[in-house]
Amino acid sequence: MKIVIVDDDCLVTAALKTILEVNEDVQVLATGSDGRDAVCLYAEYKPDVLLMDIRMKNMNGLEASAEILKADAKANILLLTTFLDDEYIVKALRLGAKGYLLKQDYASILPALRAVYSGQTVFGQEIVSKIPDLIQKKENFDYSVCEINEKEKEIIRLVANGYSNKEIAAEMYLGEGTVRNYLSAILDKLQLRDRTQVAVFYYKHR
Repeated sequence: MKIVIVDDDCLVTAALKTILEVNEDVQVLATGSDGRDAVCLYAEYKPDVLLMDIRMKNMNGLEASAEILKADAKANILLLTTFLDDEYIVKALRLGAKGYLLKQDYASILPALRAVYSGQTVFGQEIVSKIPDLIQKKENFDYSVCEINEKEKEIIRLVANGYSNKEIAAEMYLGEGTVRNYLSAILDKLQLRDRTQVAVFYYKHR
């Protein structure tokens, strides 16, 4: 798993690099100190996951995420911050970041990187508990307008609750390939980019 780390605190960057590279399957390709570095380093190295701070000078992590995702919608960005800021969380979700964790939760960083690398979306427990209250909801949304059937609605609900494809398959007694096909159809019907946006859509229209 190839990682790029961007944080304006060089001590944090060095600590993260040391912690992560203890694992033989993790390689830190490069490090940077602001959003501009993140954009350039992502374009140069195309890492499996970009681990990035939010509050940085010149260009913050959210601005960098927007620019990177505009150029590469499949970019895996895991945001790491000391701030449990409601506005940041909402923006991260809507941009399509694959995760948002608090820096102080060091034990969760490596598992989160692995999860994002495997295609999952990861948010710390403190953040998950805030999501429903942060995103504006609409009542009685008619999924049939988008030709979403009951099985697809259940998959949307499970994705929004953090289930992986494997977990959804077990819950619904389906094959993983079938779940992937359903999810692909859901993204197409709702004109969404990824699992994160499916979760946002669910909470907005619940």
